[in-house]
Amino acid sequence: MRRACAVTGRGAVSALGQSASAFVRAVLSGEAAIAPLEHRPAGLRLTAGAPIRGFVASDHFSERDMSQIDRFTQFAAVAAREAWREAGLAGQIEDPSRIGVFVGTANGGIDALEHNFARILVEKVSPRPLTVPQVMSNAPAVRIAADIGACGPVFGLASACASGAHAILVGATFLRAGLIDIAVVGGTDSCFSEGVLRAWDALRAVSTTTCRPFSAGRDGMVLGEGAGILVLERPERALRRGARIRGLLRGGGMATRASGLLASDAGGMADAMRLALADADLSPEAVGYVNAHGTGTESNDLAEATAIRAVFGSHAVPVSSTKSMIGHALGAAGALEAIATIAALEQGTLPPTLNFLAMDPAIGFDPISGGPRRTAVETALSNSFAFGGANVCLAFSRHVG
Repeated sequence: MRRACAVTGRGAVSALGQSASAFVRAVLSGEAAIAPLEHRPAGLRLTAGAPIRGFVASDHFSERDMSQIDRFTQFAAVAAREAWREAGLAGQIEDPSRIGVFVGTANGGIDALEHNFARILVEKVSPRPLTVPQVMSNAPAVRIAADIGACGPVFGLASACASGAHAILVGATFLRAGLIDIAVVGGTDSCFSEGVLRAWDALRAVSTTTCRPFSAGRDGMVLGEGAGILVLERPERALRRGARIRGLLRGGGMATRASGLLASDAGGMADAMRLALADADLSPEAVGYVNAHGTGTESNDLAEATAIRAVFGSHAVPVSSTKSMIGHALGAAGALEAIATIAALEQGTLPPTLNFLAMDPAIGFDPISGGPRRTAVETALSNSFAFGGANVCLAFSRHVG
């Protein structure tokens, strides 16, 4: 096994709670955030979503700050503050140049972008002066770096729905290479502007009912939003300073078999899982849980199920999709799902797949359903797959000690 990374801090802003502890408690209990959308734009097929309700930016930011950062950056900054507090790193930084921040996003500052396009095209007035910093895809990483005083590598990543997982693995790569001592990693997205809703509705990828990953009768994904942030450091450093280690990122894999911008390729998904297992020095039989990408679309779920069967063979690994609870948070999905996976290992509880109706013979397995499953698991994989064939798999282990 190459050097593992210790997870010492977690932060979350999600539709199931605006803290990591609230999010974890709800996910491991099998609670649902997906509900009929209020104030839904007219003419849409989609009816449900998992927006973040009750997030009040002024509770966290000054009026000046709110004029500079869009909603997706606000989510990330709040989650990062929580992760940094949990890691107990305030006042313990000797060299800020050894801290890196890596944050993924699919949409970027889409809320500000839409608002200012309306000003330009409808109201025929100039955009607001701070539009550019609001919409920048690297704004979350920059804001987090400013908040914690990071002076090392700080940048954003974009790979659609794999952005958050990519950011985690890129940050871990910098850490394992000895280029930094602390990596603040994760993903964020705000997904309920009218333009985003209409674009996904036009793509016909969203459900007209609810999210049913791997189930017979599934008809598409449901949008979510939020942010998930992790603090990573080398285990020996964490132990030396007495930090609580929530889990270990053992390794990861990235693979692409791009056959089209929208194609789901089982081969690339399987490649990413095999690379993650090899990087973590794990056999398929050692894996006790897979947190699936599990969007609830016909083609993506079928491709992922095919990949899981190819990698695990006769090993009936438990599988579930937390998107059935919180929807698809796009660039934040992989980070929120990483937090859920770490918690599943730490607490010995595997989250269920909600809304499961019946087995689809083409899928070939039943995901965990009917409620959470209490079982001790040592290792798990978390899958994140994206349009364009961007496939990422993260391998986590329970920390013992």
